[in-house]
Amino acid sequence: MSEQGTTRRDLFKLGAAATAGLIATRLGAVDTEPAALHPAPKAPFNPATAAAMPTRNLGRAGHHVGIFSLGGQAAIEKANNEKVAIPLIERALDLGVNYLDTSARYGGDARWSEQYFGQVMKRRRREAFLATKTHDRTADGSLRILETSLKLLQTDHVDLWQLHAMSTMDDVERVCAKGGALEAFQRARDQKLVRFLGLSGHTDPDVLAEAIRRFPFDTVLMAFNAADTWHLPFKKTLLPLAVEKEMGIIGMKIPARGRILEGVPPPPPDKQRGTAKHDRPGTLTMKEAMRYTLSHPVSTVIIGVDNVAQLEENIRIAGEFLPLNAAQLEALEQKVKPVYGQASWYKRDAPANPSK
Repeated sequence: MSEQGTTRRDLFKLGAAATAGLIATRLGAVDTEPAALHPAPKAPFNPATAAAMPTRNLGRAGHHVGIFSLGGQAAIEKANNEKVAIPLIERALDLGVNYLDTSARYGGDARWSEQYFGQVMKRRRREAFLATKTHDRTADGSLRILETSLKLLQTDHVDLWQLHAMSTMDDVERVCAKGGALEAFQRARDQKLVRFLGLSGHTDPDVLAEAIRRFPFDTVLMAFNAADTWHLPFKKTLLPLAVEKEMGIIGMKIPARGRILEGVPPPPPDKQRGTAKHDRPGTLTMKEAMRYTLSHPVSTVIIGVDNVAQLEENIRIAGEFLPLNAAQLEALEQKVKPVYGQASWYKRDAPANPSK
């Protein structure tokens, strides 16, 4: 990775892992889970995935995940939004989505996102690889969060439990310390309450890299879009490290909450999170944004949606996916450069309006 964008050398370094199974393949007949390592409940399987979109290995988890997955924010975290959220989840499963991502923090104290997913999971649990998160850095606090998550999700286990929003080196120290959240992670996996363990973050790639060096996580959920190369790039060191460790790699912030997308007018500044404010429309289409990220060795991308039309568009893009070459990737990085500050709003020290 150079300061000027993607190079062919970067893609070559990542290419070996991609050709080993991360670049899209159609769904195989059976999931190959290392049962001796994770003697957990039966792996989920959605029979609609094969025809809907390419799939990739979720790292050591052995799950064949569709390249588009449903995030539990946007419409699915809004209060009293059952009439929109639950049909969205149902439709996603019907169309072949087989990975659902939520968190104890989505939807405030009521945890609306987990509630909505639970309404569907009580009937369709075996169709989806279900992931949730804890934001507590202690073992006791995380176990309490997990207990509530299982009740709200109406299941006896989740497929993936993740440390949510690891943002600072202090977070790493706290979860690794005696009585830290990693003790809860290991205990929950031993008790078969969770099948796999992961972490997430969008603020600083070095924080996630340090945590990964200290603990053998199965997956990493990282922010990664076409603006990544211009400020604190996650793909410079974190992505190759995750590939080296054979982790499942999940991309998020693909449209940067719309700030990267053309034709999306900015909301009022006081309605925007982060210091880097969205003051103009973005420069990419949703297809370009998804193709950029999926042309790297990620397992899947999670995206929240507001309505069924957005969901169906994203699944269509995934179903038609073809990887971009190095020149095309660099062209998209250059195209998004004028708005990279607003598209990197979630990163540490995100520049505000850098081209002004």
